[in-house]
Amino acid sequence: MIKKRVREKETIYLSNPDKGEITIYQTPGGKTNLEVRLEKETVWLTLNQMAELFERDKSVIYRHLRNVFISNELKRNSVVAFFATTASDRKIYQVEYFNLDAIISVGYRVNSKRGTQFRIWATQVLRDHILKGYSVNKRRLGELRRSLQLIEHVLERPETTTDESKSLLKLVTDYAYALEVLDDYDHQRIQKPALVQKKAAQGIPYEEARRIIDRLAETYGASDLFGREKDRSLAGSLEAVMQTFDGKDLYPSLEEKAAHLLYFLVKNHSFVDGNKRIGAALFLWFMDKNGLLYRSDKTRRIADNALVAMTLMIAESYAREKGVIVNLIIHLINGKN
Repeated sequence: MIKKRVREKETIYLSNPDKGEITIYQTPGGKTNLEVRLEKETVWLTLNQMAELFERDKSVIYRHLRNVFISNELKRNSVVAFFATTASDRKIYQVEYFNLDAIISVGYRVNSKRGTQFRIWATQVLRDHILKGYSVNKRRLGELRRSLQLIEHVLERPETTTDESKSLLKLVTDYAYALEVLDDYDHQRIQKPALVQKKAAQGIPYEEARRIIDRLAETYGASDLFGREKDRSLAGSLEAVMQTFDGKDLYPSLEEKAAHLLYFLVKNHSFVDGNKRIGAALFLWFMDKNGLLYRSDKTRRIADNALVAMTLMIAESYAREKGVIVNLIIHLINGKN
């Protein structure tokens, strides 16, 4: 549901307020509407959006941003981020975004009243977002306390046997992480887990991927259409998870690389037939190459039904849900499982 709030001259539309990812900013008079990204406790705009906001040519905005970085007023790597965006051709691209500090700096340089209006609006939106996050965390702590109290009361009942007590405690302990992840997914607040492996990754070269696909075709290829590439997006997906920016990995951890690889391979529809099977197989190959597929006791970290669920979930999801889906996959493949 879309909620509308009016504050003085500006109108704010909040799309999916519980999710809190995209906020629509409307300039006074309603001439311009911008889909403002809200992430990492700041707001983000692309170069094109900044040009639209300040009513300046894109080249002018670019020149001001360059001067901001050259003068060391702001450090580029602290105010720039790349977010995956699905284009009209259904391909996923990494698009450059600039945060509120960069937006304000450009606003001062173009001497735009719109910059001041946007800053006031963004400050209020961020304050609301932070307060909402605090309220959510406070409520979750309360829910956890009540759950623990309930377990304690049940265990203290005279009619509860020792075996029942142990069974209940084991059930809650074994599945607490899974239930917490499901609760986060229901409320669209899944965050990337902190336990990730930041070490050198082995990617999958295109020729290696083709050999794997040819092997799969021997088993699953009922026709010549299996594994036939529609475009060059397979190579793009394989390269995307290994790319760097300013000398740093765009996806720093092995889990992030693996989750994005599965997402890109399934979502890009690179093949005439076999997209989900090929995507899942290459994802497993990447996991195995990088020591993520098996636990220390040699058992599989990902069960068959979990792999099927992840692959279908990606295939059926909307592009706007990418962040939630990727973070959920990271939860499923990290060291807690």
